[in-house]
Order: sequence, then C-alpha cells, then structure tokens
Amino acid sequence: MTESPPGRAQVVRDAQASRLMISGDWTLPHYVQLQHLMATVSKDVDTNTVIDAKNLGALDTSGAMVIAQWLGSARAQELALDVSIPAPRRALLKTVADAMNTYCQPLPRERRSTASILLERIGQAVVSSWKQTLKLLGFIGMVLQAIAATIWRPRRWRVTALVSHIEQTGLDAVPILSLLSFMVGAVVAFLGATALATYGASVFVVDLIGFAFLREFGVLLTAILLAGRTASAFTAQIGSMKAREEIDAIRTLGLDPIELLVLPRVLALLIALPLLTFIAMLTGIVGGAVVCLSVLKMSLSMFISMFRDDMSVTQFLVGMAKAPVFAFLIGVIGCMEGFKVSGSAQSVGEHTTSAVVQSIFVVILMDATAALFYMEMGW
Repeated sequence: MTESPPGRAQVVRDAQASRLMISGDWTLPHYVQLQHLMATVSKDVDTNTVIDAKNLGALDTSGAMVIAQWLGSARAQELALDVSIPAPRRALLKTVADAMNTYCQPLPRERRSTASILLERIGQAVVSSWKQTLKLLGFIGMVLQAIAATIWRPRRWRVTALVSHIEQTGLDAVPILSLLSFMVGAVVAFLGATALATYGASVFVVDLIGFAFLREFGVLLTAILLAGRTASAFTAQIGSMKAREEIDAIRTLGLDPIELLVLPRVLALLIALPLLTFIAMLTGIVGGAVVCLSVLKMSLSMFISMFRDDMSVTQFLVGMAKAPVFAFLIGVIGCMEGFKVSGSAQSVGEHTTSAVVQSIFVVILMDATAALFYMEMGW
C-alpha cells in the first residue's frame, strides 16, 4: 500500500482577491511537512484571503489542528461552515476550532486582595491545628488503651526496652541539663541581685531563685530540653522504621506497634523526666547560691537558712506535679509524628521538626494553664 502524498496549500491571486487553495490529505503521517507548508504560505494570507478547501482530501485531528493553528480559531470555524467540504471533515474542523477556543486559552488569573489571602491562610492554619489536635487526642487514647491492656500482664512488659530508653532519655541527659540549669540559675540570681539592689532588697534573691526553680524553671527547662532532644529522637527512630516498612512487618507478625514501640518510650519519659526535673531544681539552686556567695558575699549558712524558712514543700510539689504530664505529652507527640512519616528521608526530617515544635508549644501552653490554675487555687 503506497503512502498518499501530503496535502497542499497554495495562495492564488486573481483580479478580485487572493485565495488559499487547500487540497490533498492532511493527516498525521504528513504532520511535519504540513507545518512547514503552512509556515511558508501563512505570510501571504490575511483577513481578506478567501479559503477554498473544496478539494480537501483525507483529514484527521492533526491536520485539522495545523489548519486551525495557522488560520485561527475564528476562521477555522467559518471554514467548517463551507458546504463544499464533506460533512465529517467540517465536523472535525469545528470540533478542533472549538477546542482551541475553549481549552487552549490561558485561564484568567484571579485577582484577590491581600486581606482575603491572609484570611484564607489563617483559616487553613486553624483547620490544620484542629485536625492535628484531634489526631493527638486519638493517639493519646490508643496509648492509654495499650497501657490498660498490658499493665495487668507482666509477661507483656518490655523491661529491657524500658531500661534502655530510660538510659537514653534520662541518664544521658543529666550532664547537659545540669550545666544548663546551673547557668540559668546563676543568670537569674545575678539579674535579681542587680534589680533588687536598687531597693536594698538583694537578700531576697534567695526567694527569687527558690520560687523560680521549684515552681517553673526546673520542670520547664527539663521539658523543653527533652522536647528538643528526646521527642526528635523518638520521631526519627519510628519514622525510619516506617520508611523501611519495619512497622508493616511488625503488624504482619501480629504484634501491636503501639505496645512494642510507643509504651516503652512513653513510660521511660514518665520515669526519667521527674528525676531530671529534681536534678534541674538542685543544680539551678546551686547556680544561684554560687552567685549569692560570690557577688552578694552571703554566707552559705544564711542562704540555706533563708531557703529553708521561706520555701515550703508545696512549691516543690507544684513543680513536680507538672513533670509527668509534660513527659506523657512529649513522648506521645514524638511517637505520633514518627508514625506519620510517609517513607522518604525528607518526610522524616519534616516530622522530626514538627515533633519538636509541637512538643515545645504544648509544654509552654500547659505550663501557662497550670500557672493560672495554681494562682486561682492559691497554691
């Protein structure tokens, strides 16, 4: 079977007007030649040129597209009304011209005010925060359910994993937490002494240090440090397992990932964070005492006597009561973000960052709420 010759287009001029004579087969095998042909003759075609396509042969979508591109959508639609062209070819020309007129035009850009864009972003942020809160509450429920299911079954306790995580989250954090608390205690004491010296009340720096570290700074510094150190570690560990499909393998074996991976980490934080909080309180008070002894020339016996007389056990219990709550929230958020990893290294990094940000935000929010509650209760 011989291949048909490509279509032809020729501009013929007579006394009345110029004519574009279209003939032959305008089909896909001749697409390149037809493109060159129309590029050559289109410079001689203007709005007054008459289109004569009565000798048009075979026509498919590619050929109709070439004609519509070079003549324009409007003139192609006019050509589709020429009764000298067979009806199927006219229908194809009209369809292609309509498609060019409808779908090949760039969509107009919607002009929006800055206020509407800002309100939209605020709305999206609120909806995202609400969804995240619901997910967190649901995950907390799953963790509490797993604790209730295993607490009365000692054979299902993962003691080895629990001790390992206590070492990683608690013992390994003691040096950095002690140094941080000592330095903050020294800074608080120095600033307090400088400010109170104006009123001749430098001696009350002891009370400032005691109230600050027993009620707030001890537990808050510990929680923020573990939010950045431990929550990120939990997310990265579980997220890497999720990326390598190890969690799917755990489920395939009939094991519960919450019981296997989450409970040891959360329980380890519940044990480690109160102990670290106590250490932070001690080192912060020691840091303040060093400043009092060196800058205010206060004796050690005087510092201890004032601290013993002015600080009650209630202040210590108020601070320590917040430690288990912070520990539970930090552990749950870190593990939850690990389970949300989609499978790529970028996702692991994004959710690790999200875990740290969420943990610090929740810790500060809960601390502020607790401060208001204690104030109303008179504690």
